[in-house]
Amino acid sequence: MSGAYDFQIASTSLRGAPVDALLMAAILGADTDNLARLATAFPQLVAETRARFNAPGGVLPEDGATS
Repeated sequence: MSGAYDFQIASTSLRGAPVDALLMAAILGADTDNLARLATAFPQLVAETRARFNAPGGVLPEDGATS
């Protein structure tokens, strides 16, 4: 079970964050067992997170060029 501190962080500093961003943070911080659970529930997001982790600056070719 998470504690009061976890709830406080979630209800203040993360409030309004996009769900995909929250899930990506969970994916990046997950241990092996929890990563497997996340991969079962969100396979495309786990694949994207892995690709962005290995891409320079987290930018993928399909993101398009920025000037």
